[in-house]
Amino acid sequence: MTSDASSFPARFTKIDELKRDDHHHLTSVDVCLYLGDYTARKGYAHSATNKLIINFKKPMDRADRPEWRYKRQSICLAAQALFNAFGDSDLRPWTIVPLPPSKTRCDPMYDNRMMTMLTQVSGLFRQHRGYTLDVRELVKRMQSTAAAHEKSERPTPESLAALYEIQLHTLADIKDRIVICDDVLTTGCHFRAMEQVILGAIPDATIRGVFLARCEPSATDVSNF
Repeated sequence: MTSDASSFPARFTKIDELKRDDHHHLTSVDVCLYLGDYTARKGYAHSATNKLIINFKKPMDRADRPEWRYKRQSICLAAQALFNAFGDSDLRPWTIVPLPPSKTRCDPMYDNRMMTMLTQVSGLFRQHRGYTLDVRELVKRMQSTAAAHEKSERPTPESLAALYEIQLHTLADIKDRIVICDDVLTTGCHFRAMEQVILGAIPDATIRGVFLARCEPSATDVSNF
């Protein structure tokens, strides 16, 4: 996929043993795929992935500004990128679950960008593959918190799982293969918390993670070594 003459990765990369230490909450049995490499604090111009992720994450208090069109565009680009990366995979045996946003529905900063994007991905599958994806907001957040990238201290999977709740009405006819989808994989905390909550309701579920990007570890500056 290309956009603005910049290339965004078109294929998934699997988190392997070499990369797993960068996301220290992941275990050896966790299977996670991602598209691009996001570099924190480097800005839009650093890479096509940075440009997409920064626009994708624009907060809701900017919705009345001209720049908001870039968020809408990034959601469309992300949906197309995921569709392309899935290729000819048959996703009918899978339920796709977005990671819930950091705010509850009643919060003015509630941003349902993941569900919006996955709805577009499902539309692309309907148009080009002849079926829609089973996308469900299986898990909801019970309390608003600051976004993870805004905190100086990162939560643990256990403390985060305590803020999540299964929406029981979404369990009807759910598949036993579940994909958790999020924008950026950082420590793996959110994925592990979701995994914990989902397995509590569906003990035999097979769970995978799919991310638009992974956050690269900060490089060490050795210029003054």
